[in-house]
Amino acid sequence: MNWDDIRVFLAVARAGQILAAARRLGINHATAARRITSLETALDAQLIVRRTNGCGLTGEGEAFLAHAERIEAEMLAAQANLGRTDSAISGTVRIGAPDGFGVSFLAPRLGSLTARHPELRLQLVPVPRSFSLPQREADIAITVERPAEGRLVARKLVDYSLSLYASRAYLEAYGAPQNTEQLKDHRLISYVEDLIFSPSLHFTREILRNWEARFEISSATGQTEAVRSGAGIAVLHDYIAGLDPDLVRVLPEHRIERSYYMVYHESARDLARVRTVADHISMIAQEHKAAFYPQ
Repeated sequence: MNWDDIRVFLAVARAGQILAAARRLGINHATAARRITSLETALDAQLIVRRTNGCGLTGEGEAFLAHAERIEAEMLAAQANLGRTDSAISGTVRIGAPDGFGVSFLAPRLGSLTARHPELRLQLVPVPRSFSLPQREADIAITVERPAEGRLVARKLVDYSLSLYASRAYLEAYGAPQNTEQLKDHRLISYVEDLIFSPSLHFTREILRNWEARFEISSATGQTEAVRSGAGIAVLHDYIAGLDPDLVRVLPEHRIERSYYMVYHESARDLARVRTVADHISMIAQEHKAAFYPQ
């Protein structure tokens, strides 16, 4: 078997398309297809089912995927130990993060890293969803829960808190609730119920069991902007909303506590570029620890 054939197989298995895999590897579609055919010939087994809308793995392909990932991990470890690849901080690192953390915290603080390492390319994907590390949708993922399974390396990044907020204009027009029951008489904002990807994001249930929102937004930054506009009251991140002079904490005795975790696949543990980015994110999160969890 040829390692380049296996590398292409892994990319196709993770991307679900030969064309997308080829683009990520910097080769053309025909070369990628030939690599897959070469691997299937060497193994005397069909690994990929080619469809008009993408590719899927056969049973043999699923079985071989586990072996291919172990081979990949060993290759990466061997190359790192020999110091022959990835010795410089170069290449691409994709970071997947919840949009609040990604847009409001990471985006303004990653530029210094690319300035120090001109050959490093960062891709920040701040969207309200989860990421598949085994399928390489991200090299590093910031999550709101510690993963319970998989060949993943996880560490707590920082604790953070959330509180109820309204704009000054909204409070002047409608007054402030004096207890949680009075929230029912106000215009409430929350996540789109069926798009919540983690149980830990059901913030509102911890404050008011029957939280009925008139305005649902599947984005933390979107909710912040809606509250700023005077659209209503929402549970917002203290490290974002607490810095805005136009936003006021409502019922400040009610505070929700959560944690961010940083996760990457174990095969990336010895990659200098991934390790460098992970260490930088950890460092800046600790530097701003007080803002994430204000006393």
